[in-house]
Amino acid sequence: MAKQDINPLTPEKRENVRISTPPKTAAGLKALSSSLHHMREEMTATSCSKTLFSLNQKGGIDCPGCAWPDPDDHRSALGEYCENGVKAIAEETTKKLADPAFFAKHSVADLSQWSDYEIGKSGRITHPMVIRPGDSHYSPIDWEDAFKLIAKQLKNLASPNEAIFYTSGRTSNEAAFLYQLMVRKYGTNNLPDCSNMCHESSGVALSNTVGIGKGSVKLEDFYITELILVIGQNPGTNHPRMLSALSKAKQNKAKIISINPITEAGLLRFKHPQKVGHIMGSGVKLTDLYLNLNINTDAALLKCILKMLLAKEAEAPGSVLDQAFIQSRTTGYDNLLEDLKKHKVEDLIQKCGVAKKDIEQAVQWIASSKKIIICWAMGITQHENSVDIIQEIVNILLLKGSIGIPGGGTCPVRGHSNVQGDRTVGIWEKIPDHLYKNLKTNYGFQPPKEEGYHVVGALQAMAEKKAKVFFGMGGNFLSATPDTNYTAKGLQNCSLTVQVSTKPNRGHLVHGETALILPCLGRTEIDIQASGEQFVSVENSMGIVHSSQGTLKPKSTMLKSEPAIVAGIANTLFDDEQVNWQGMIDNYDLIREAIELNIPGFDDYNRRVRNPEGFYLPNVARDRSFKNDGKAKFTVNKLSEHTLAEDEYLMMTVRSHDQYNTTIYGLDDRYRGIENGRRVVFINPKDMEKAGLQKGDYVDISSHYDGKTRIAKLFTLVSYDIPVGNLATYFPETNVLVPHNKFARKSHTPISKSIVVKIQKSN
Repeated sequence: MAKQDINPLTPEKRENVRISTPPKTAAGLKALSSSLHHMREEMTATSCSKTLFSLNQKGGIDCPGCAWPDPDDHRSALGEYCENGVKAIAEETTKKLADPAFFAKHSVADLSQWSDYEIGKSGRITHPMVIRPGDSHYSPIDWEDAFKLIAKQLKNLASPNEAIFYTSGRTSNEAAFLYQLMVRKYGTNNLPDCSNMCHESSGVALSNTVGIGKGSVKLEDFYITELILVIGQNPGTNHPRMLSALSKAKQNKAKIISINPITEAGLLRFKHPQKVGHIMGSGVKLTDLYLNLNINTDAALLKCILKMLLAKEAEAPGSVLDQAFIQSRTTGYDNLLEDLKKHKVEDLIQKCGVAKKDIEQAVQWIASSKKIIICWAMGITQHENSVDIIQEIVNILLLKGSIGIPGGGTCPVRGHSNVQGDRTVGIWEKIPDHLYKNLKTNYGFQPPKEEGYHVVGALQAMAEKKAKVFFGMGGNFLSATPDTNYTAKGLQNCSLTVQVSTKPNRGHLVHGETALILPCLGRTEIDIQASGEQFVSVENSMGIVHSSQGTLKPKSTMLKSEPAIVAGIANTLFDDEQVNWQGMIDNYDLIREAIELNIPGFDDYNRRVRNPEGFYLPNVARDRSFKNDGKAKFTVNKLSEHTLAEDEYLMMTVRSHDQYNTTIYGLDDRYRGIENGRRVVFINPKDMEKAGLQKGDYVDISSHYDGKTRIAKLFTLVSYDIPVGNLATYFPETNVLVPHNKFARKSHTPISKSIVVKIQKSN
């Protein structure tokens, strides 16, 4: 069948959405009830007991749900996990199987008519599958034949740069290191990863200002801090275990300021599901001050705060700012002062839409605090000026001398459980100098120096037929990326697409001339190689490297670990003895020895990773060595620029509570009062009235960039507490509206949180 017959979008259908008043409390009994529901639906009693009591425990299974760190000291024996962690484990340990019979029964065309939720609920993939030119169904293929097919396609390319090797952040350190080693030995730096679409802006901004693209705080800093700012983040859904840390901070008298266009239940009040007093009582109030600003006006708000802090310092010199730190440990202070003089407080307040008295309260708390933590997530990183916003965050912390102290610092909160670790061990379209030199010295080949494709570059290369092979190490590239139709065109242009996966997803349905699905072990499954049972390691959001070891029998005897898949391809692709691929698969200790040899900070890796708590990697911001000549850097940053027509809105994409990235666990969003649907638009009631629309109406959404119109159809209007002129929708359903060629300056992260759109009533 013709590939163009496959619609790459989630089916556009009218949904019977039920809408209720959003709650003002997160977790509690409803979180327990939801967790039990997913356990009953997907898991056996054995898989429950063998996984959940081991989840996030020392020496246990690292939850693939997020990268929030585990406590170094006490970990709950009842369960060191959250509701969404249960959902992630239930999905992986499901009783359902997407076996060869499943693929024989359902054609690619048939599956493309299913919703993302239905596709994801199909079950675990049990065998390697292939679809060849002219086929309508996937069919089984032997592993060796799959490896030969991949090697043949790669060898036949005119240049290694015609192949793209994508990585999802759930990939372990061991798999990621082998993967980049194979790719660079093959001859390219085309290593785009999910970080390109989420926290790349954080990495760029932090590297430029404090010398390392990672956060500086530890988990225990939350317990002793005085003030926490949570900006552009919804921890109740995306990092629920963070609520425990915020709750503990509140118990220790810290204040919390939340900055977000919409009010999120998870930032208002938290009922700990494992504490009877919380469940039966009112829980813990989290946010002391909520600043509901207009979408992508964070830079204006932060500049306003900076100006007000400087004014307070002028009134009482030496009482507000850490002048000793500024003078001895920073550069660029005078440039910052000159820039701030160009802006008026009144203009900045008008732009961000926050009441002056609320900003003044925030400034008062910042001025009187030393131990300050600022957290952020993708509500900050996915704008054209994202790097600027994050650098303004750093400016505030530098003025206060609040980086590299107990209880203070930067905290970019990452999603995928090992997205930070993957970058640390070499997954990057740029090859660091140390890695280039070490690979050349230790393996005797010449690594490529030319910068490879990031995600946006990869989309363009495939669309323009400059890239002909796409290999995805985990994830759902089609649904995660912007401009869905454009991405689909590029994938369909490829001669071969390969995806390493645990479950079916929409990306398997939009493929190249030939396509492979390679099924891998999940985090929960026992990994046995020639030397015995293996474990892998990951790095969390705060730079701790620790082990993860599965406890369940694999769903199929045909599954391979991600490291084994990489080595299998490499053994077929290369005919030399430079790298002992098979030896490293027989015993993962050899992979860790190779990481230690090539990546700084992993000294004595095999011994230290066997410590139950793991170990911290070096962090120059945490110890104030800063790398930039030993000094942190103040920066001058730009405001956002959005000129909206009378009928235009600024739209941000968000997750529902029944979702993790592109994985849809269910059709409800409990914290926003949504049941039985995902095609919704959150809109201010004044905007509805102005447009002559009513709640419950079906509308089509369109974006218009560079003369091209993109449309997403049949969304239900939901009246919501969101600033006038702003909209919110779920991804991946509205990724089709995000232009591939509009992205953050310097980081190339798509502008998924600030898209100019129009809405009109559906026919």
